Amino acid sequence: MLSATLARQMGARHIHYGWAVLAATFLTMLVVAGAVGAPGVFIIPLQREFGWSAADISGALAIRFLLFGGMGPFAAAFMNRFGVRRMMLVSLAIIVVGLLLSMGMTRLWQLVLLWGVVIGIGTGLTAMVLGATVATRWFTHRRGLVMGLLSASTATGQLAFLPLLAALTERFGWRASVLLVCGAVLLAALVVLLLMRDRPADLSLPPYGESAVHPAPPQPAGLGALLMSPLRILADAARVPSFWILFFSFYICGASTNGLVQTHFIALCGDYGLAAVGAASMLAMMGLFDFAGTLGSGWLSDRFDNRWLLFCYYGLRGLSLLYLPFSDFSLYSLTVFAMFYGLDWVATVPPTVKLTAQRFGPERANVVFGWIFAGHQLGAASAALAGGLSRTVWQSYMPAFVAAGILCLIGAGMVLLINRGRSKTFALA
Repeated sequence: MLSATLARQMGARHIHYGWAVLAATFLTMLVVAGAVGAPGVFIIPLQREFGWSAADISGALAIRFLLFGGMGPFAAAFMNRFGVRRMMLVSLAIIVVGLLLSMGMTRLWQLVLLWGVVIGIGTGLTAMVLGATVATRWFTHRRGLVMGLLSASTATGQLAFLPLLAALTERFGWRASVLLVCGAVLLAALVVLLLMRDRPADLSLPPYGESAVHPAPPQPAGLGALLMSPLRILADAARVPSFWILFFSFYICGASTNGLVQTHFIALCGDYGLAAVGAASMLAMMGLFDFAGTLGSGWLSDRFDNRWLLFCYYGLRGLSLLYLPFSDFSLYSLTVFAMFYGLDWVATVPPTVKLTAQRFGPERANVVFGWIFAGHQLGAASAALAGGLSRTVWQSYMPAFVAAGILCLIGAGMVLLINRGRSKTFALA
């Protein structure tokens, strides 16, 4: 196989194959995130073509967010049982099928089924849990930095695609943008097929930073035991107060990023006379600043108390969201918002993953983080729906943005209550 040959060549140059796995995972998460973020460009074109309201479209996108997060714990269990590479390929195939079928939709229920259910399941089979799994399996040293890179790929994919998608949609219609996303997904699938391996032990390698090869732990043999495994882990985690603090703080994270800004920012700017391409460019700027901010967050999470990092991130995000409703939506004010908000779009992820691994152990960390990420997407779904309702009922997105800013300040206080010590329940498991 190409991966085995490449591993030998990299080993001869004293380069760990984990970095090739990281590259394949980075591309996959970037493309999947692009598929998740793309519908934010399509809200206004769909309203014009089909006459659907913002609340109708937001309801379908809320279902996608719920499944994107709700699949996380089970996706982690499937990765543990069937392998990361196989689940990545299944995920990418489902996304392509859902996107291609959506090009022929004419009814609201079809939007709900395809962009809500099918793409929600497809993206949920990888999501942020994929990054947590790769980081904890392949890297002992530099784990925070690796998680920072993978987290940055998610925000970059969500935001960097948007200006191109907005320009394509404006010139050729939203279906042309869907085809572009499908092409990117197929490219990622080819890279995964060629480079991805499930564990370092598959290539007789130790994780990066260790000297011993770790064999794969035994997994539940039956389907019933496999499906029950995330629920048993949740039952154990639910007895630990730190789990609920991480869960609800990540709920706030999802509400204030994917659910609100990613979904409604372009439409919000349209209310103030800014064209979709210009608004999408602002989101792309946020993606650039987020890449730097999240990479820096990964570096910092290896060196400082992750609770105080989260305190700073949530606090700064809350202040930036409270600033936006009082700005004049000029190029200058939106640039200021994009810079400060963008720096911690997903900077919260590396400290959250580190705290989860510290508290619950590396083997179960991906499943526990899957449940915490479900809280993230529950928050995203709530904000996506609330933003649409706010625009439909009050003819303004501003109440939703103010509420999100206040929630972030609450989250900043919550995270200081996290106990960093490892859970005895999981230590004995």
